Amino acid sequence: MRLPPFNPYIAVVIGVASVSTAAVLVKLADGAPASIIANYRLLFAVIIMAPYIFIKHRNEFRLIHKKDWALSTIAGVLLAFHFILWFESLDYTSVASSVVLVSMQPIFAFLGTYFIFQERFSPGAVISMVIAVLGSIIISWGDFRISGIALFGDFLALMGAVTVTAYFLLGQQLRKRLSLMTYTFVVYGISSITLIIYNLILQHDFLGYSTHHWFVFLGLAVIPTFFGHSLFNWALKWLSTSTISMGIVFEPIGAAILAYLILDEGVTWSQFLGGTIVIFGLFLFIMSTTRKSKVTISRKHHN
Repeated sequence: MRLPPFNPYIAVVIGVASVSTAAVLVKLADGAPASIIANYRLLFAVIIMAPYIFIKHRNEFRLIHKKDWALSTIAGVLLAFHFILWFESLDYTSVASSVVLVSMQPIFAFLGTYFIFQERFSPGAVISMVIAVLGSIIISWGDFRISGIALFGDFLALMGAVTVTAYFLLGQQLRKRLSLMTYTFVVYGISSITLIIYNLILQHDFLGYSTHHWFVFLGLAVIPTFFGHSLFNWALKWLSTSTISMGIVFEPIGAAILAYLILDEGVTWSQFLGGTIVIFGLFLFIMSTTRKSKVTISRKHHN
């Protein structure tokens, strides 16, 4: 294999820093509904991707079977509701709590593969999952003591992790037949359409936002998506999935630091303790589940 033109480890560091901005950018879009923020993040990403897709991958659309279109539609709807739930959670709870809880997605994914593909649990995977769940309970307990509203935000973040897990499990099958770029473009497009319909039903305003909001919407489409996920996908050519997954585990730390610096949002003792335990559990989990087809960087589509 030829040498990479750029150090892949540095690419992962840049990628982690980029995806860490997502929750803070959502908070900065205060005043816009969560579904509108999600709508424009995906819509702008689709618009940016469109020229490359239609020049390089347009022939692939003719090869997509009806079944794959149906599965892509379901995946797109799930991704749309993942963003709605996660972005909505940030209206109720802190960046630290929300990002840590939604980062538990690999554990939900492994549970899904257990029930769908009969993937067996190793003792290390079971122990690490218990540790991560314990950490999430500590976060939720601390937030409940602060307010029931914060606990509701934690619940929404966990539901966001569940929906993106279902999206990932469908994507696992589709990615065997579609290129990453084509699959991403199709699903993002379907998600955008889903969100447009959702916003029309709720009669949300599509245009009445400040210049500040439009820059935030564009920032969400560019920074976490292209400087985050695209770099992770590029680095996969030279680094293992587990290595990149371990790097992504640091996303909650980056998000909490940015929230403190930009939003002046502190971290409570329960968020610090619980978050540390969750991150430790996720580290152990990734180390104990090395099968490439089951432990992936599927969070790349939710941050």
